[in-house]
Amino acid sequence: MTNSLSHEATSAVRPPLLTRALALRFVSMVGASVSFYLLLSAVPAHAGRGGAGLATGALMLTTVLGELAAPRITARYGTRGPLATGLFLLGAPALLLPLSAAPAWILTVCLVRGLGFALTIVAGGALTASLIPAERRGEGLALVGVVGGVPSLAALPLGLWLSGQAGFASVAVAAGVAALAAVPTVPGLREAVDDGSAPGGPAVSRDAGRKTLGMVAALRSGPLRRPSLVFGTTALAAGVLVTFLPLAVAPAAAGAVPVALLVQPATTTAARWAAGRYGDRKGSGRLVLPGLLASAAGMLLTAAASAPVAVVAGAAVFGTGFGVTQNATLALLYGRVSRPAYGTVTALWNLAYDAGMGVGAAAFGVLAGRTGYPWAFVVTAALMLGALAPAVRDRPVSGGRGGLVSPR
Repeated sequence: MTNSLSHEATSAVRPPLLTRALALRFVSMVGASVSFYLLLSAVPAHAGRGGAGLATGALMLTTVLGELAAPRITARYGTRGPLATGLFLLGAPALLLPLSAAPAWILTVCLVRGLGFALTIVAGGALTASLIPAERRGEGLALVGVVGGVPSLAALPLGLWLSGQAGFASVAVAAGVAALAAVPTVPGLREAVDDGSAPGGPAVSRDAGRKTLGMVAALRSGPLRRPSLVFGTTALAAGVLVTFLPLAVAPAAAGAVPVALLVQPATTTAARWAAGRYGDRKGSGRLVLPGLLASAAGMLLTAAASAPVAVVAGAAVFGTGFGVTQNATLALLYGRVSRPAYGTVTALWNLAYDAGMGVGAAAFGVLAGRTGYPWAFVVTAALMLGALAPAVRDRPVSGGRGGLVSPR
């Protein structure tokens, strides 16, 4: 009876997760996601073989550069102004895309949109984190992943389909409107007031938490560098999987590729949600190592690319590990700094994501040319185990809820 009353009392004091402010933030999140992914494949197809690579390269170049600069911008101007600016830079240039098919014009628009997307990621991510109660951070981040992820999964194929059915101009206009329509919601968002503490555990530096944590300082900090390194390792494998799975499977197993590419993001989303709920109760630090091991095991299974069952099973196991690692590492990063540094850790996590996927795809192509695809998957799985040291270092040392370690 006592345990039941205690449980009810604990549940009663849990703060609500889906607040009006967070729901309003979801509007700008969906707008940015739809705007970005509608054109991600449609623009290269519109640019043609000669300009496709340059278009995507320009977009990702300014995205990464913007992610590096955004923490300084948010530290000076807050999050709402940069978020609104990012939505405008993402949406307005999209409306101008149909004016010309010249490579220089497409390249210029992509450069501007990449900067806008970076601002929406970093400023928006920092704002979102401040709207989630610390006691429910893992579950909140999982919900954010679903809200941001589902529109992207739908918008990516929809952009190509709509371009073929109604013309490229219709896709460009839809992408522009999606981002611009979200701008009026931004002034209604209110940033939480920071108390100078790191609610999920000890701050990396109390003074740094109250002031500004730059990217260089974040990279030098063990508690921030370790989760980022582990997540970047799993993102590396994600880049390999989505890029080379269609090329690596044997002809007899080709039918398994669409299933695998659907199973992977589906299991990632489900695992993110489960990891968030578990992390809020037991500590996200407990999940980093299992997530890494599951991701490596999934890559190893995929090496048997001649068997359809192995291809789908590998995608499912990898997706589970990737989702767990996504949630656990991001929750740890936010828990180790105070609110003024949320922009920095958001940028750090997204850089690990983007850089990991890019490096993984590029390096795997070279490796597979020398070893063949099956052995390249095996080698990739083995290399992922190089992140065991930081993953083990971040395990809880005394069974504590947060699973945080010494800030050195």
